[in-house]
Amino acid sequence: MNKKAIITSALPYANGEIHLGHVASTYLPADVTTRFLKLNGVEAYYVCASDDFGTPILIQSEKEGKTPAEYVAHWNKRDYEDFTAFDIDFDYFYKTSSEENIKFVQDVFLKLNKAGHIYEREIIQFYCHDCKKFLPDRYVKGSCPHCDAEDQYSDLCEVCGRIPEEIINPKCSICGQDPTKEKTSHYFFKLKNFGDALYQWLEENEHLQKDVKKYVQNWIKSGLIDWDITRDITWGVPIPLDDSKDQVFYGWFDNHLAYISTALKFLNDKGIDGKEFWNSADIYHFIGKDIVYHHYLFLPAMRLGIESEYKLPDYIPTRGHLTLQSKKISKSRNWYIGLKEFLEYYPADYLRFYLVSINPYSQDDLNFDWDDFTTRINSELIGNLGNFVNRALGFTKKAFEGKVPESETFDEKDTEVEEKIKNLSSEVGSLMEQNHLDRALKKIMEFSSFFNQYFQHKEPWKKGPGTANCVYLSVNAARSLSIAISPFIPKSAQKIWQQLGLEGDVISCSWNDISKLAIPSGHSLGDPSPLFAKVEESDIEKYKKQLGPSE
Repeated sequence: MNKKAIITSALPYANGEIHLGHVASTYLPADVTTRFLKLNGVEAYYVCASDDFGTPILIQSEKEGKTPAEYVAHWNKRDYEDFTAFDIDFDYFYKTSSEENIKFVQDVFLKLNKAGHIYEREIIQFYCHDCKKFLPDRYVKGSCPHCDAEDQYSDLCEVCGRIPEEIINPKCSICGQDPTKEKTSHYFFKLKNFGDALYQWLEENEHLQKDVKKYVQNWIKSGLIDWDITRDITWGVPIPLDDSKDQVFYGWFDNHLAYISTALKFLNDKGIDGKEFWNSADIYHFIGKDIVYHHYLFLPAMRLGIESEYKLPDYIPTRGHLTLQSKKISKSRNWYIGLKEFLEYYPADYLRFYLVSINPYSQDDLNFDWDDFTTRINSELIGNLGNFVNRALGFTKKAFEGKVPESETFDEKDTEVEEKIKNLSSEVGSLMEQNHLDRALKKIMEFSSFFNQYFQHKEPWKKGPGTANCVYLSVNAARSLSIAISPFIPKSAQKIWQQLGLEGDVISCSWNDISKLAIPSGHSLGDPSPLFAKVEESDIEKYKKQLGPSE
């Protein structure tokens, strides 16, 4: 494990509230991983930024009578507040419209241009006479030429994941009229020239998901197309050439460069050589499956184009989309749950626990289901984890006045459970390193379930032989659980830590502390109390109606 890491996740678009679908595949897995790395002594930094540019923001700001800068400033602040309420612990949250990112993007473009990777050519672009503007990207919809899927954006087919060279049966997505084709000059990045280098990088990187690598390599084999990086709008990073007035860079040219510029800004401000740190650290980019094309092709090709001045990612953990009650999340159809609204009903740890537990390390979609949420919280989080911690600490408080008793010679069962504690850090840690966060959480819950059974088997309330050992080992198991679950449900982990009567914060521990019997005999516990409140089915029926439309 590298002792340095920079973690990023797909940038939230500054054009609306964060909902559950956003956090499930990217921000939560990135946050859990960062917390895990820090517990392992890794100098890890999680940086992010709001994605501030593009036509949707320009149009929406006009509708609201705001400048684009005012509009994105509002959502930058709101998004950060929502993430913070969900305990997403960014080390730094910035913006793509920052002076630092604009300068960095322009510098990268000039280097690519100087190296011969950029060219200009006249193109025919869709123009809407009703709206009186060129229609870039998501303002043209039609059928995908690759898979025939209808109602797809001109810059990305959400069904097959490819970028159409030209959409079929185009319509203006603003007014619905047929656009005409007009001439304009754009700059292109020679993506097709990087096919061999990209294929080799994919082949050599053992940390990338095999299924994702395979179909990206198939894209390369079928032939890449050069990439139009110019847009005929005013809101974006200006192209730093004299003949490109009123033109800006395509959002996907500038936004992922904010991974680097934001990290450099943060690190340099801390007195750390940002460039040196980036190139000596493990680089993680957490994404959803809909932006594989950009992160596996465009992003690495651009870095290769400036002679790998900034290293390519080591890890690109890619997960599927979240559906709601088995239906695709859609803000336009009001079929979604806003993160802020959800947190008004339940603690962040409930949602963090649930989303990690249902989210495999794959591109398979996952589903938020209210009934499943109720079952998992009540039976697993409360009935398993909460129950064990409460009964172990509560019994110690009642039977031993809150002091851990002196242990005796272990019997066979005690020795078995001692081994469970000693092996927990390596067993869970191995899964965490492989990005199998759901399996790691399941392993932790199995550990808790095992100790529930152990406590039941020993029957300490009868105060027979072995009672002291049962309490001693159970209290230490609760401590192990507190550390192990801290990346997943940090507030609950800290509650356990405090109820154990331990000083400071659980996050000050190291991961290997999980497997130590560190609470000695004679230690005084804090005041145990239930960690969680039951999710009532009657409330769930009410929230189903309030947090999203009825089916």
